Amino acid sequence: MPKKTPFYEKHVQNNGKIVEFAGFLMPIQFEGIIPEHNTVRSTVGVFDVSHMGEVEIRGSDRMKFVNYITTNDASKLELNQVQYSTMLYPDAGIVDDLLVYNLKDRILLVVNASNSDKDFAWIMENKKYDVEITNRSEEIGQLAVQGPKAEPVTQKLFDLDLSTIKFYHSVETDMKGIPVILSRTGYTGEDGFEIYLESKHAADAWEMVFSAGRDFNIKPIGLGARDTLRFEMRYCLYGNDIDKTTNPLEAGLGWIVKFDKEEFIGMDPLLEIKKRGLRRKLIGFEALTKGIPRHLQEIFAGDEKVGFVTSGTFAPSLTKGIGMGYVNSVHAAIGNKLKVMGKEPIDVEIIKGPFYKHGSRK
Repeated sequence: MPKKTPFYEKHVQNNGKIVEFAGFLMPIQFEGIIPEHNTVRSTVGVFDVSHMGEVEIRGSDRMKFVNYITTNDASKLELNQVQYSTMLYPDAGIVDDLLVYNLKDRILLVVNASNSDKDFAWIMENKKYDVEITNRSEEIGQLAVQGPKAEPVTQKLFDLDLSTIKFYHSVETDMKGIPVILSRTGYTGEDGFEIYLESKHAADAWEMVFSAGRDFNIKPIGLGARDTLRFEMRYCLYGNDIDKTTNPLEAGLGWIVKFDKEEFIGMDPLLEIKKRGLRRKLIGFEALTKGIPRHLQEIFAGDEKVGFVTSGTFAPSLTKGIGMGYVNSVHAAIGNKLKVMGKEPIDVEIIKGPFYKHGSRK
């Protein structure tokens, strides 16, 4: 039986098109994917991301334990700083990508919705040191306020000066009397904040946020636009671009792997992979001809099959097809031209960095 987030009734009231996603009933769209995408790029939109999983780690060894189960170096985090990281299986395959919050009395791990139960079980299986692990996913609701006007909207709800909160930092505070974690994070490439709160406050929080954003034509945004916004920034999607068969080095996530810390699960196999050299790499590419790349379509260099598409879509901000995929390392150079084999072949070119380069969050 699919679950409902604490904002489910608000989606129904706003005529959201509800679908099942990661075990939840979620809005795929409200007025349409492209107009919702453009709302976030131009002003401000609100996403329900309560389906994400939240795992709390408490205890005197919480930092040591989190450093053991994640690839980034959590010990470098300042108080209230947030870090992007991955967790690996012993063979260096990716369990999940996640956010690590270093809070005053605990570390909060925010994991992907589709992996929430699996991740919690994996964390518990690898428990060691003096830690207490709690799955808070069922109790926490989360809203993401995203877009170039996110700060003036969100500022109306808080007494503290939000301009002092740096990107990937957070604060434990209250929103008009509701206790929240407020973080300057998001998945869109635009400025924005994510608000974590107990589910019982969801209805009040929704009304507050939409009231604050009325002057900026704030709108609810569905999963469809969340995906196109994410994709234009070339952020990896677990289950498509990364999974247990991929490792962070070939996925271009070497920057969140810190080999100079004491140890982490999967470290030795990953060092071996680094030593021998990458056989394939995750690339981003833009369509040069008509067509939209799609998941699992084959990629060719001339007559040779060299890889496959992991994600593909039409980019509303660029009005062209874009994609990501794994190709043999010898064919992964920036500027290299390849073909994606759909119904009709699509000529593509490998690009550097995000597809969309004009977001309000640099």
